[in-house]
Amino acid sequence: MTAHEQLVARRGRRSGVTTMVAIHSTALGPAVGGCRLKQYDGLTQAVDDVLRLSAAMTAKCAVAGLAFGGGKSVIALEPGRVLAPAERRDVLLDHADLVAEFGGAYLAGPDVGTGPADMLVLREVSAFAFCVPESAGGTGSSSGPTAVGVLAALRAAATAVFGGADLTGRRVVISGYGSVGAHLAASLHASGADVVVSDIDPAKRAGAESVGLTWVEPEKALTLTADVVVPAAVGGALSPETVARLDTPLVVGPANNQLTEDAVADDLAARGVLWVPDYVASAGGILYTLSREAEGLDHEAALARVETIGKTVEDLLDAAKANATTPLREAAALAARRLTSGAEPRTPWPPAPRTAA
Repeated sequence: MTAHEQLVARRGRRSGVTTMVAIHSTALGPAVGGCRLKQYDGLTQAVDDVLRLSAAMTAKCAVAGLAFGGGKSVIALEPGRVLAPAERRDVLLDHADLVAEFGGAYLAGPDVGTGPADMLVLREVSAFAFCVPESAGGTGSSSGPTAVGVLAALRAAATAVFGGADLTGRRVVISGYGSVGAHLAASLHASGADVVVSDIDPAKRAGAESVGLTWVEPEKALTLTADVVVPAAVGGALSPETVARLDTPLVVGPANNQLTEDAVADDLAARGVLWVPDYVASAGGILYTLSREAEGLDHEAALARVETIGKTVEDLLDAAKANATTPLREAAALAARRLTSGAEPRTPWPPAPRTAA
């Protein structure tokens, strides 16, 4: 993977909070990536996060065939700091100032700690934000489409592992019961899977159990015997240590940067665990959002594009088998080919207004 093009940090003039934007690549078009609002132990940790996440966005967009590059932004809160509503607004406006500096080379969206309403605040200063609420003309939360893409990836991978996409009666453990995890759990439960969920927030337990899901404490989620494990929380869940304790043949999930290092993909393969690269499985949200907001596709057409993630996974698994390698290496090779081909047209932002027929 190439080096980053830019990393810019600013201390907000209103809030005094440090925000930053990393652009990894604009080879295929404007860099896109979510805005993460999170407490960090120090700025070094925040910088590491924004650099790692922006590089993953480059790979995600390239593998998905999007005419966009990879970026990410972070609002770095001090440990223990909780923002009052007025403070939160000031922080977001400060961040919008930074996003505006890039003039459209970076486009922000929601991520951990932010949502569509926050993107609407960014829009007060900069046009370069997407996923604003539907009431404001955007597509709102991308959690649903992200889950649709993960399910498409899961069906393709299940076919390779179990001989069919049907998960009826199979035990699926979802580590992380946030918005995407909840969508996945509901869909899988409705299809007849035995769904187990976990989350660091114990307040979510009652709601999960009320809809027929089994709850497990977070520290146990990756050690249960399961047909499928779905990492759906924060990154870094798969380390050499956790992989050694896995008892599942298949890992597919939406969490970003699941591996502590790329070599863990080889550890997974050595243990006979099929792992679908996170940036492949989680591309549904960005595919849907940009199909709608940049290309003007309707809901059904955008969802149909999200479903193509299943074919992408199928092709990557076939290539990995043929080349005696891992899905991660095949995905990285595909991303590299697309980044150097220059075949995709660059996409302007904001898109030009569409005239009525």
